[in-house]
Amino acid sequence: MNAVALVESEVRELVRRRGLDPSGEPAAVRRLVEEVLVDYDERSLSGNLPQLVDKGDTARAVFDAVAGFGPLQRWLDDPTVEEIWINEPGRVFVAVHGRSQLTTTILTAVQVRDLVERMLKSSGRRVDLSSPFVDATLPDGSRLHVAIPDITRRHWAVNVRKFVVRASHLEELVALGSLTAQAARFLEAAVASGLNVIVAGGTQAGKTTLLN
Repeated sequence: MNAVALVESEVRELVRRRGLDPSGEPAAVRRLVEEVLVDYDERSLSGNLPQLVDKGDTARAVFDAVAGFGPLQRWLDDPTVEEIWINEPGRVFVAVHGRSQLTTTILTAVQVRDLVERMLKSSGRRVDLSSPFVDATLPDGSRLHVAIPDITRRHWAVNVRKFVVRASHLEELVALGSLTAQAARFLEAAVASGLNVIVAGGTQAGKTTLLN
């Protein structure tokens, strides 16, 4: 095992012993990662353990693996990334400003299944032969869609459409040019009056952002 895998193994064991919830106690897990790194770094000086190449990169990789969504977490944390999808384990794409890009992220089939299981955990949903596709929402509001064979031809297909907040008030939508000032005032009056409002539009048109 390399240094990163050894540190990750030690962190997971301590998480289990201390009864921590990685998804619910990220700050505690982050502190634990730092503690293990310091201890491991000191022990590696004896030459019995592989040395760490970069402590910062190792800390992030281990934290993402234990408390996040592993190799996909970097893309989930990147505010410029709007969408992530996996066509097959070795082909992970992201969309930035509406343009798709093939990333350098390489997964295994086992990793893809493990990531899907973790992503579905908070929603209580599942995917298997009896339910070969599923839609769910991640804790941050991003939307997850998964399909497995025989719905797909060979590999598990995973899509994450991130909830990218670009505006939190009507005034900001007006400033962005999404609404006119008159339309914003009309919507405010409609909501204040308790009127029914229908919000419709295509994918990523901003329906959820407007409702929020």
